[in-house]
Amino acid sequence: MPEPKAGEVLVKVSAAGVNRPDVFQRKGNYPPPPGASDLPGLEIAGEIVGGDTGDTGLAIGDKVCALLAGGGYAEYCAVPAAQCLPIPAGLSEIEAAALPETYFTVWTNVFDRGGLSEGETLLVHGGASGIGTTAIQLATALGHKVYATAGSDERAAAAQSLGAVLGINYRTQDFVEEIKKATDGRGVDVVLDMVAGDYINRDIACLADDGRIVIIALLGGSKATIDCNHVMRRRLTVTGSTLRPRPVQFKQRIAQSLKAHVWPLLEAGKVRPVIHATFPLERACDAHAMMDAGDQVGKIVLTV
Repeated sequence: MPEPKAGEVLVKVSAAGVNRPDVFQRKGNYPPPPGASDLPGLEIAGEIVGGDTGDTGLAIGDKVCALLAGGGYAEYCAVPAAQCLPIPAGLSEIEAAALPETYFTVWTNVFDRGGLSEGETLLVHGGASGIGTTAIQLATALGHKVYATAGSDERAAAAQSLGAVLGINYRTQDFVEEIKKATDGRGVDVVLDMVAGDYINRDIACLADDGRIVIIALLGGSKATIDCNHVMRRRLTVTGSTLRPRPVQFKQRIAQSLKAHVWPLLEAGKVRPVIHATFPLERACDAHAMMDAGDQVGKIVLTV
């Protein structure tokens, strides 16, 4: 049984989200940060059954969802109370378990680091993934025009059904040409990139002047050669981040932003997690096999 430390609560887990970083950890490529559980699992939903709720306004017995640095694939886990949020009204615990990793990631990268602001446009790579379906819905609900890439016509159509004005099948279409055509040559203001590698130069070609690329994963490799002339002449920004090793105080600020700006959208039904499949905890291997196949639309969730 995990022992919560000061500022942590013990949560009886009902459901745990499955994310791409869990796959990387399984393969030995994404070790947990110092002090974190070595079990996979970065997001859960369940009931607070003990620990120190501090000044969060939460109490023993509350149903919450939480962002973790590890340990979610379990019946119980200890988590900083500051990284817990009440389950939005109208959502099940399975749906709530699909929120934290993707919503924290999208908010801090698209809106904080990427600075997506009023009237600006967004290109999301991996539009049918958990991150992608979240970014499309959230940016659309906040009034932005969103474009998305995906690996099949069906997944591109799914991105459009969630609010993207254009879903692009990157296997059969040149997304640079499609973005240029759709924006009358202007390009987009922000690109959310989970590929990196040779996508970066293509992202640069998709950007409007003063545009920003935010890298959140390296599915295409960690190295790229870019033409810095474009960066200088068009005042472009290439940035990125990882959320898992950041301190509790940083994640707490994101949680507070989500509660203020995003939880009302969830409770109003304007955005909603897309659940592709659920598996019982003891079939986590099957959940990972589904993610390895890469055909899902939205999130995969383990039930406890």
